[in-house]
Amino acid sequence: MTSFKLSLPALLVASAVAITGCNATSKQQETQSAQQVTAQDAKAFLANTETELMALYNEVSRAEWIYANFITHDTSGLSAAANEKMTAAVVRLANEASKFDKLDLDEDSRRKLDKLKLALTLPAPQDPAKTAELSKIVAELGGLYGKGKYCKEDGKCLSLGDMTATMATSRDYDELLDIWTGWREVAKPMRPLYEQQVELTNQGANELGYADTGAMWRSKYDMPADDFAKELDRIWGQVKPLYNSLHCHVRAKLGEKYGEDKVPQDKPIPAHLLGNMWAQTWGNIYDVVAPANADPGYDVTELLAKHNYDELKMVRGAEKFFTSMGFAPLPETFYERSLFTKPQDRDVQCHASAWNLDSKDDLRIKMCIQRTGEEFSVIHHELGHNFYQRAYNTQPIYYQESANDGFHEAIGDTIALSVTPGYLKEIGLLDEVPDESKDIGLLMKMAMDKIAFIPFGLLVDQWRWKVFSGEVTPENYNQAWWELREKYQGVAAPVARTEEHFDPGAKYHVPGNTPYTRYFLAHVLQFEFHRALCEIAGSKESIHRCSVYNSKEAGERLDAMLKMGSSRPWQEALASVTGKPEMDATAILDYFAPLQKYLDEQNKGRQCGW
Repeated sequence: MTSFKLSLPALLVASAVAITGCNATSKQQETQSAQQVTAQDAKAFLANTETELMALYNEVSRAEWIYANFITHDTSGLSAAANEKMTAAVVRLANEASKFDKLDLDEDSRRKLDKLKLALTLPAPQDPAKTAELSKIVAELGGLYGKGKYCKEDGKCLSLGDMTATMATSRDYDELLDIWTGWREVAKPMRPLYEQQVELTNQGANELGYADTGAMWRSKYDMPADDFAKELDRIWGQVKPLYNSLHCHVRAKLGEKYGEDKVPQDKPIPAHLLGNMWAQTWGNIYDVVAPANADPGYDVTELLAKHNYDELKMVRGAEKFFTSMGFAPLPETFYERSLFTKPQDRDVQCHASAWNLDSKDDLRIKMCIQRTGEEFSVIHHELGHNFYQRAYNTQPIYYQESANDGFHEAIGDTIALSVTPGYLKEIGLLDEVPDESKDIGLLMKMAMDKIAFIPFGLLVDQWRWKVFSGEVTPENYNQAWWELREKYQGVAAPVARTEEHFDPGAKYHVPGNTPYTRYFLAHVLQFEFHRALCEIAGSKESIHRCSVYNSKEAGERLDAMLKMGSSRPWQEALASVTGKPEMDATAILDYFAPLQKYLDEQNKGRQCGW
């Protein structure tokens, strides 16, 4: 997943828990306060809070930027101090916002107060001792994951980075199994900590008026929490037939590779054979399933070299995509202040991210750009974030975020979907667009990442929501995890797992307390946006061949939605581009229609399902 910095609310989501003592308001004071407050008090509170948060946001953004670009002990300390200050303020303000809960307020004021309350990912209890305990648990969980490694019997220790690389490239069944099980030892000590954390955050959520922490997370989506969960299952139902076809084909090819004794053709796929530590994307094993004669006949990396594209020219080329749609060029400060190449003299965070440091026009990206076709696409994606950030910069700080947390990633990916062979020809990188018969390889490679990911994107929070609600108890944490993995993904643990293990903890977002539904939403929304923008642009191409480059009509419609930020329910933002307020995954089926036909042919005579 491409990470990004965008706005105050996004930074707040990263803020885990309260700082000890900042919620020590007595119940008597709260009662008195609730009796005395008025609608005018609420408006004054929101105005003062916006000023305070804007100053804190600027401070945190700069501290984070400096740390990401100059990694030292001191910059780490400055970043941590700024984030701690921000967290303390947000917890205090979120709890103060609760005193206006019973007032009859105008829609805008109520929405801003709700945004402030929902900015917390892990709501801390009011009791300072419990708050301190939760802070300690969060730090311990993060440390267990961050320092995690697998040490073999010979004393050689492997980092997660080492193991990830091996998972991507090795085709040795036993080596993959060893690494898969080795990494999951890291998560075992997390289990009792996670159980305590659930208990404490549920208490905090109750105090803010939510049934449990999961219900609080689902309340961010402009609809009743339970209705949102049903909506996700409806969307998954639309994609499932395509996923099942892909699963059937991949399982058959893995059976040919490793033997059907190791990959039975009527059971879930062993989780360690899919090229990724969590079996969440399968693109790394594309070589195992690649269609015959699927080479498109060109290599974007070679084309970039042939046309003398350096890192700066790649960025300016991607910017031209947006200006061709009618967006104003990026400010010159973007080029002066961004990081495009890895410095030789210091450590930096190379993971690509997009930033807005002042909530206005100080836009930047941070990347250690490689001159490859994949990176050219990533740059288009990152600039999608930047143009979104700038579009909503006139909104109040409460609304300086995407319509829901899936929209930001979806917009970046929507733009990347337009980096087609036709677009490459249009900008002079490619002489001739290959015949459409060559598209199957491109579609298969994309499906191995994007379609394979969708059920995983759904189930991580399905598990957490069940844990928060008490439907899944600590006695069956691991069993419930693997039941969901099998139900949604058709993937199984390659060796027996027990409640001694805590396999959810082997995925960063669980001990890191990062909500995951946003990634599911982004994978659905990007295709829906792409289809709608192609229709607005009047494209006559197949949807997977369409690029909205040069379409002022598509740009105008997109810009109008981006400018809304989160000021209105996401359903309104979605309808402003697609014409409908409901998400619709049939755009995915349209995009991958040629691949579905190919898979149907390949799967004839095979037993699909698990």
